[in-house]
Amino acid sequence: MDRLESMAVFARVAEVGSFSAAAKVCDLSATMVAKHVQHLEKRLGAKLIHRTTRRQSLTEVGQAFLADCLDVLARVEAAEDEARERNSQPTGRLRISATVSFGTHVVTPLVHDYLRRYPSVEVDLRLTDRVVDLVEEGIDVAFRFGDLPDSGLVARSLRPRFRLACASPEYLAQHGVPATPADLARHACLLFRDGAPRNRWQFANTPPIQVSGRFVADSGTALLSAARGGLGVALLADFEIADDITTGRLVQLLSDTATQAWPLSLVHLADRRMTAKLRSFVALALERLA
Repeated sequence: MDRLESMAVFARVAEVGSFSAAAKVCDLSATMVAKHVQHLEKRLGAKLIHRTTRRQSLTEVGQAFLADCLDVLARVEAAEDEARERNSQPTGRLRISATVSFGTHVVTPLVHDYLRRYPSVEVDLRLTDRVVDLVEEGIDVAFRFGDLPDSGLVARSLRPRFRLACASPEYLAQHGVPATPADLARHACLLFRDGAPRNRWQFANTPPIQVSGRFVADSGTALLSAARGGLGVALLADFEIADDITTGRLVQLLSDTATQAWPLSLVHLADRRMTAKLRSFVALALERLA
């Protein structure tokens, strides 16, 4: 007899309370149900069910074996579901969350490639700088910066990012090029506001640098525009200024003194079975960004 089938029949007997009731549910004869149970008892060398003319109950061995049976059957079902998912094309709506700047510069091009690769998927990309609740807001996957709390989410580490000091060629021609992080204290710096202006810039292996300037904004895009316009030195994420550095609109400063690494993770809910759309997006993100 098939062992998994016998385990499933035994679990059904325990659930419904009798051989005859299990026979109806399993579409088997009561005799065949009894044979499945007897087959297991013979393999185990122990009684699983106490049977009398009036009632039946699980033995101590039967109770322990039932718990194991239910776990094994659940795992088999999950494995089968996952195999079917892997064999199916990703489809449906995928909800993705990212910060505004990273979402604009990095995630959006990634989504473009993903949609071209999987035409049956719809993407709902939500850009916000607040930390979203994946359960409450129905988010499938999110990009998170910084150290992660123990939230129970599945986290995949991506390539860390860095903030880079930069300025326009026009600004540098007029005010000079800073040679060390300490020189930034004498320059007009463009400050990001997060509650209060971030006027202490931290570079690796150096004390924090106190900076000041006449322009403060709560948007990286606004600071980027100000840097392009020659208003001062900005400290911006590498992905925000990559094109400007390549084209020469901005000059990276202090290239031998990187800022501290900015951890980046891809997170999703802990789930035994990932959908094809989620699995395929995670795979693409890891391929491009890990």
